[in-house]
Amino acid sequence: MKTVSLADATSWIVIGGFALACLLLSHALGFGVLPARAMLPALGVAVLAGALALGRRRGDARLVAGATAFLQMTLFTILGVVLAYLLAARNGPLWDGWLAAADARLGLDWPAILAASDRLPAPLLLVGGVAYHSLVLQMVGCIVVLAGTGRSERLRTTVAAAILAGAVTILLSGLLPAVGNLFDPDRYRTLWPSVAWRDHPLILGLRTGAVRQVDLSHMTGIVSFPSYHAALPVILVWGLYPVARLRAPAAIWAGLTILATPLFGGHYVVDVLAGLLLAIGALAVAARLAAHVPAPNGLRSPAIRATRPARAIGPGCAGRTQGAEVVHDLV
Repeated sequence: MKTVSLADATSWIVIGGFALACLLLSHALGFGVLPARAMLPALGVAVLAGALALGRRRGDARLVAGATAFLQMTLFTILGVVLAYLLAARNGPLWDGWLAAADARLGLDWPAILAASDRLPAPLLLVGGVAYHSLVLQMVGCIVVLAGTGRSERLRTTVAAAILAGAVTILLSGLLPAVGNLFDPDRYRTLWPSVAWRDHPLILGLRTGAVRQVDLSHMTGIVSFPSYHAALPVILVWGLYPVARLRAPAAIWAGLTILATPLFGGHYVVDVLAGLLLAIGALAVAARLAAHVPAPNGLRSPAIRATRPARAIGPGCAGRTQGAEVVHDLV
């Protein structure tokens, strides 16, 4: 009988919990979804669900793994952004003063940092901007590579860690809301408008009640602390680590993404540091979940078991065995 990975089950549980939270909060706060703008995301989810069903019918393990990962991340992204909007609508006190003070205690002078960044060569800023805005493509590439190379167990663990880290960022951002480390791009020569600067009107609209209709065709993350743009690249690098040819490029691009996050995402440095710690914690939890192998009858199956020793051969070989080994099962 087929068993279900606990990491995979945890991902679905988080998605289900987010769906329930969205339903309850949207009803309580009077939020709605623009039906015409929900058609494209709904179509995407339907296509992924169809691919998953097709893979199961054909017995194609790689298609099943890839479709499951894409479906989980798509659903979590949609629900996560909606839940972040709903939590922002609670209009709690902003924590920007505390986050800015924490950066100051680290010795960071943001006016000086922005002025120095504005003097950087435009091609260098372009690379940083592209790295920051490529996070979705990084996740897509990771899923395709791991599913295509048959590393389904690694993929399940990576997705579980990504969902766990994302869930924590969204819930913490609801408890510690912030608009981000804002700067007016018109005051600078080459700096791009940060995501926090562009999303500022949306956050204000959610907090004041002016925005109560969700456009699922154009959704943006409004999380400041901790930074998911710092957490997810670390998780993706871990996922791709077994692929030797991609190990170094993935690490370099992830490093560029993290370095670019304060400038192009409008994050405080403490947001980034918290995101890095969150990635380590999410990976540890996901790996622990993946090491748990549920038995078909629902009883826990030990993660380590020994094979039966082979028959001793020849005189004087008492006590010797052939083929004795310990098998580590990671699901």
